[in-house]
Amino acid sequence: MSGLLAGKRLLVTGVITDASIAFSVAKLAQENGAQVVLTGYGRLSLVERIARRLPEPAPVIELDVTDAEHLAGLADKVREHADGLDGVVHSIGFAPQSCLGGGFLDAPWEDVATALHVSTYSYKSLAMAALPLMSPGGAVVGLTFDATKAWPVYDWMGVAKAGLESASRYLALHLGKQGIRSNLVAAGPLRTIAAKSIPGFERFEDAWAERAPLGWSLTDQEPAARACLALLSDWFPATTGEIVHVDGGYHAIGS
Repeated sequence: MSGLLAGKRLLVTGVITDASIAFSVAKLAQENGAQVVLTGYGRLSLVERIARRLPEPAPVIELDVTDAEHLAGLADKVREHADGLDGVVHSIGFAPQSCLGGGFLDAPWEDVATALHVSTYSYKSLAMAALPLMSPGGAVVGLTFDATKAWPVYDWMGVAKAGLESASRYLALHLGKQGIRSNLVAAGPLRTIAAKSIPGFERFEDAWAERAPLGWSLTDQEPAARACLALLSDWFPATTGEIVHVDGGYHAIGS
């Protein structure tokens, strides 16, 4: 095998359609020499169908990141397909509709708790579930949307992403002793299933295309996926707790 990730064994979560960032990560990872195992939740048959569109069909493991039994059994299920893991990709996020689209002041705690459990706490849960399979040099990489600002319509998902960014730093602190890195990629807005579920998300689109110094494609997941691959590779051996922006430079420009 050859490529940036030659010989690496990766667990990739969040593949829902071939328009998802996670799918692009899995595809490019295989093209760069990695062995990939996917997870899915709910409509597993859909994920399995999408998995067959990869250069090499990838096995799919059922995983609900809020289910303690699923998490406890993850390592054994992965071992059925790979003898260990060198990297884990967290591409998971969900918030009930009450938490998005301008409902910040009215969303009930039960819905907010769901958003935080799935989108924030799961980063730590997934890492710990995979930890028995990992060794020094391994990496956990997650996907965020710049949480340094309050974005219109993003509401409690923005809070969840802020928590995710903090959780990644704490994971970097606590897993660093074992030689495992934790980093995030902050992608600009993309027309994924997740984005389509946010009422008013189109408000981001025109502004990004106009203001990003490098320009921005709303339908090209590959730049974000490439950043994930770089962070999973051996080329960032001393980088952890970092957030890499892949947004055309939008985050660096004043309003």
